[in-house]
Amino acid sequence: MAGHSKWANIKRQKAVVDAKKSKTFTQLSRAIIVAARSGVPDPAGNFQLRTAIEKAKVAGIPNDNIERAIAKGAGTFNDNASFEAIRYEGYGPEGVAILIEAFTDNRNRTAADLRVAFSKNGGNLGETGCVSWMFEQKAVCVVQEVVDEEQLLEASLEGGAESYEMTEDEIAEVFTEVANLENLNQTLKDKGFQVTDAELRWIPSNSVEVTDPERARSLFKLIDTLEGLDDVQNVTANFDISEELMAVSIS
Repeated sequence: MAGHSKWANIKRQKAVVDAKKSKTFTQLSRAIIVAARSGVPDPAGNFQLRTAIEKAKVAGIPNDNIERAIAKGAGTFNDNASFEAIRYEGYGPEGVAILIEAFTDNRNRTAADLRVAFSKNGGNLGETGCVSWMFEQKAVCVVQEVVDEEQLLEASLEGGAESYEMTEDEIAEVFTEVANLENLNQTLKDKGFQVTDAELRWIPSNSVEVTDPERARSLFKLIDTLEGLDDVQNVTANFDISEELMAVSIS
């Protein structure tokens, strides 16, 4: 988890917001479609949908786009596109295990795009199950402006959390079981904490240490390429790397 957390932290600090805005809009719109389809198309009764809408609004997606995405998921807006959530698996440089979560309306296109991305960056797309056994899905709440860890601990325990990790100054990630995400999210908010994200995440049970600068660059290029694909929602990998080498490798 450490490697992926460091990677996420550094990426948040990079000034790439404008360049990836259209990509973000595509991702978040598809997340709304799938959430609306997997439960009731009403955010009041669908936590996954409510969370997806909140993220979309923070990203600046217009309300019309959000309503259209909900309608697509509910089946009341027909554009002949049928999206489904699919998980892909593969290996990167140094044998790093990689999980890719995608929302797609064309499995063949998505698989072909992923295969090209892997092959051009020192990895290979694998079969279903080849690396997923090394990951466990957990629910995570990201909390900003944490000034009192003792209060966070108390609120987290009350909300049924299993653990928490301070990832940056005054930013914490609180982990719980998948089924408890909504409860933990609400408890933290009720206790006055600023929860900026509530999501499901794959946590690796082991990690591969990457020490070679060239392999590190190839790995980060692969992850960046995968995340740049329209069909891809999330990429998780089990690498661990020093912050110094990471900073050099992505500069």
